[in-house]
Amino acid sequence: MTTDLDLQTVTLERDGHVLVMGLNRPEKRNAFDRAMLADLSRAYGLLERDGSLRVGVLVAHGEHFTAGLDLLDVAPSIAAGASPFPADGRDPWRLDGPWTKPLVAGVQGRCLTLGIELLLAADIRVAAADARFAQIEVLRGIYPFGGASVRLPRDAGWGNAMRWLLTGDEFDATEAHRIGLVQEVAEDAAAARVRAIEIAHTIADRAAPLGVQATLASAQLALTDPQAAVGRLQPEVSRLFTTQDAAEGVQSFVERRAAQFRGA
Repeated sequence: MTTDLDLQTVTLERDGHVLVMGLNRPEKRNAFDRAMLADLSRAYGLLERDGSLRVGVLVAHGEHFTAGLDLLDVAPSIAAGASPFPADGRDPWRLDGPWTKPLVAGVQGRCLTLGIELLLAADIRVAAADARFAQIEVLRGIYPFGGASVRLPRDAGWGNAMRWLLTGDEFDATEAHRIGLVQEVAEDAAAARVRAIEIAHTIADRAAPLGVQATLASAQLALTDPQAAVGRLQPEVSRLFTTQDAAEGVQSFVERRAAQFRGA
């Protein structure tokens, strides 16, 4: 385990250029209280600011990914409009501006409410075959406020999103894959974790970091301003061609070997 941060409810493990973050409150089905929200925020802050880290992985310890919010602990501060995120953290739902590091998520068991929103905030998602999902805020007198009402219609299509956002009904991993909430379904929780880390390493170990960052930035911009994203394509690729990584990419192609990118 890494000693970067002293977190109580989230584990951190450096695996080369990959940071594996594990929700770790299994006795409460990984329900988020204020401490856990702050811990995950700090973990995401570390991922973004540490130049040696290229990709993050979000997983969970125990039988379930998360049961959602611990409402008894969190509701008063939410009602008061207080931010649950510390100054050295980032919003785990990635609603606080551009992000430069890709995130892969692996999920198992119950994945409720803000758990789905954590998946929607990730770039690539893998679910265990036993995963069960539900966006049940409408059954509690509130609504999804971590991005599901914005992102699920975009990712799944309007009808698919409204089917689950407005009813609070539970759906399984097969349905999650059909509507695009997850990109792969693995045999079980262990396999989902392994696959999420494999995908992260494919990005971190084989792809050029500057190329990954530029691709992510272009895709993020295209969601809100497609024309601006189009306008940046040529200038960005021209800039990338001046980097050491681009030179290494060309040289490795000529020499028929794996490229060794440095992010410069």
